[in-house]
Amino acid sequence: MVMKVHGSLLSGPVKRVLVALYEKELEFEFVPVDMRAGEHKKEHFLALNPFGQVPAFEDGDLQLFESRAITQYIAHVYKDKGAPLVCEGKPMATVSVWMEVEAHQFDPVASKLQWELVLKSMFGMTTDAAVVEENEAKLAKVLDIYEARLSQSKYLGCDCFTLADLHHLPTLNNLMGTPVKKLFDARPKVSAWVTDIMARPSLAKVLAMRNQ
Repeated sequence: MVMKVHGSLLSGPVKRVLVALYEKELEFEFVPVDMRAGEHKKEHFLALNPFGQVPAFEDGDLQLFESRAITQYIAHVYKDKGAPLVCEGKPMATVSVWMEVEAHQFDPVASKLQWELVLKSMFGMTTDAAVVEENEAKLAKVLDIYEARLSQSKYLGCDCFTLADLHHLPTLNNLMGTPVKKLFDARPKVSAWVTDIMARPSLAKVLAMRNQ
């Protein structure tokens, strides 16, 4: 059976899963969920994700939700396909640390900036300059730590592209079109890392899905 990803192409977590599937060169079916119509809160969807959030994922009789858990499943179960995305032995511990950093240090701040600078305008809402200023300062501190880390290895987890890097891609893609880009550009190692990972063909394929 072909894997299924249920969600919206406007969702960062959905894109995160799709990038992982393309990295692994796996076949899948994308099942659109009409979030404007509240389809993600309907009973049939809640059977897949009881929290009523996208994505939901199916691989045969296995059902999963939470994008980072799904990408880990894809990377470990299909480790012999496509790009590795995970490491063996001790290096995986470091990859896991930076996956946690993305989830708990980078994403909360970056997502607030994404909401203010990208998503609000899509919904006809006004950007809160004070929130932007506050979170730019917080993101700058996180990126200082990234700059130090990327002075030690090419990618966050190790010297090869892993889930620790991949998990950043959807939010990075949105922020690079905003004034926040200056925070990344001001840090040479971070800037080179962003340029590198955003050039992944997997991301281009996911972005192209919106135009199909």
